[in-house]
Amino acid sequence: MNPEASVVDNVIDTVSAVFLVVGALMSLAAAVGLLRFPDLLSRMHAATKPQVLGLFLLLAAIGLQVRTWWVWPVLLVAWIFQLLTVPVSAHMVGRAGYRTKHLHRELLSSDELDAVVQKAAQSARDESARDEASDGGRRD
Repeated sequence: MNPEASVVDNVIDTVSAVFLVVGALMSLAAAVGLLRFPDLLSRMHAATKPQVLGLFLLLAAIGLQVRTWWVWPVLLVAWIFQLLTVPVSAHMVGRAGYRTKHLHRELLSSDELDAVVQKAAQSARDESARDEASDGGRRD
């Protein structure tokens, strides 16, 4: 048995064990944040930030333990897919929650979206009024 190979194996095992524990703790922190935070936006933040890093660490630990080169592209594709879809889904959930008033406005430090939403609502009202005026108030 090659003593250098066993040292390298021990280092890889130690690194992958650390990655597994830290990744699991990050995922646990995301779950606790979902349960403990008071509003939608805080929960959304807790669900996305640590979850992506936790998944990366878990996938890296799997790649280190398997010790074959072909598994790394598969794990990388899984992580990139997660990295691309989590922010988009969080953005959509946040916008939907904002529009349906599922947030605590007193917890916001600044509300940059309010002016945009008010302007869009005013434009919709103006367009509706123009349509009614051009119809002469008739409805078919």
